[in-house]
This record gives sequence, C-alpha cells and structure tokens, in this order.
Amino acid sequence: MNKSSIRLDGKKILITGVSRSMGIGATLARRFAEAGATVAVHGFSGYDMTVGVKNSAMPNGTENVTKQLTESGLNVVAVTPSDFAESGTAEKVVGEAAQKLGRLDGLILNHCYGTYLEIGEWTEENLDPHFSVNIRACMLMIQAFAKQVDTANENAITLFTSGQNDGPMTNEIPYCVSKAAISNLCRQASALLGDRNIRVNCINPGPNDTGYYSGDTSRWCTPNDAADLALFLHSSNAKCITGQIIASDKGEGFGGSFVL
Repeated sequence: MNKSSIRLDGKKILITGVSRSMGIGATLARRFAEAGATVAVHGFSGYDMTVGVKNSAMPNGTENVTKQLTESGLNVVAVTPSDFAESGTAEKVVGEAAQKLGRLDGLILNHCYGTYLEIGEWTEENLDPHFSVNIRACMLMIQAFAKQVDTANENAITLFTSGQNDGPMTNEIPYCVSKAAISNLCRQASALLGDRNIRVNCINPGPNDTGYYSGDTSRWCTPNDAADLALFLHSSNAKCITGQIIASDKGEGFGGSFVL
C-alpha cells in the first residue's frame, strides 16, 4: 500500500476512466478514498474489451473495481457505466455523481479513447470518437461540474494529457491531437473558473504499464506516481497552483497512450 500524509477528509470527488484494477483510474479511486475522500467512479468496459488492453480488460469492470474497493472498507460508489461518445452522457455522469454524493468539489477526468491509425486510415467514423470522448466530454463535464460547485469551498479539476509534445507519435495522430486540446483546455478553463474557486491542472503521467504493454517497463512510472501528484493537486497544499501541465514521467520525454 502506498501511503500519503495528504488527507482529503470530507472531499467528494468524481473520477472517470475507472474500469480496470491495473489502471490509473482504479489506483486514483483507491488512493483518494484511502485519503478520506468519498469517491464516485465512472468507466466503460466496452472500450477496454475492444481496444487493445487485453491483459487487464474485464466485463463489468467499473462494478468489479468498486466492489473490490468497498470490500476493503473504502467509500466508493459506481456511476452507471456509459460511453462518452454518446450524446448527453457527460452531463448525466456528473449529475448522477453529484446526486449520489450530495455534491462534488473534485473532478478527475482520466478517461480517454485512443487507437493506432496511420495516415490513409483516417475516416470520420474512426476520428470522431477521439474528439467526442477526449475533448467534448471533458468540456461538457467541466461545465456541469462548475454549475454545481459551492464557490465558498476549494474545488479542483485534474485533466490528463499525454506525451504528444515530447516527440512524434505518427501512428496515433488523432489521439495526439485530442490530447493536445486537453492541455489547452486546462489553460483556458483555469482562467475562466478561477473566480469560482476552481483550480484546473493537467497531468502528463508518462508511460505507465496498466496491462497493455508486454515489453520492458523498468524505467516507467506507475499508477501510484500519478496518484501521488493528483492527491497533492486536490489538497490545500496546491491552493496556489492552477493552469499547469505537469509531467510525472521520470524525464523520459516519451509519448505513450492507453495509460488509463
């Protein structure tokens, strides 16, 4: 167990991209709950089962992860699994989480969609999910979150980008374009939401082995490293930090996807 001195007692946080026990999302949920937060989790196992995470994907993943965490005595509830590519899903997820927890003062948008697509393979059908899941859903969830916060309290949003600015990832350009948009969304939203007492920051977790890679991962970070940073960003220790894109990648400067 990775322990932290940071406490988040009383915080109510929604975390997306929680569907695999090896993933960053599941680790975030566990670590935040261990720190005293009440956590709502959302995921979509249908994506995992079809897009290259064969070593750790499982049916009903969000429900299974939630069961594992609650059986450990942690305060975690599941939001109805759904696909962010579908219209209306983003707002429904925030609304359900806020209803189950009473309110939200933290939002961690860890979900993503990514496939390997060489130029010549780009079509509207396979480009659109990258943009609807990775960009549109995040924008609409931020909007829904901002509408329901108590501006008298400290509130925080954490986004997740990737290593697209560190070097070419030419067989993942749709994914890279969408993640570059997330970095810019962080900058813009932090300026927009500051007067509502909402901090917005973005983590680039670098390459993490979460069940999709079978090579040497000895120089990679782990999901717990990303969780350490996210815990800090949602604590009062980070009260003056907003609009930042922070790499947690051992300085490897390596682009990588599917790190949920």
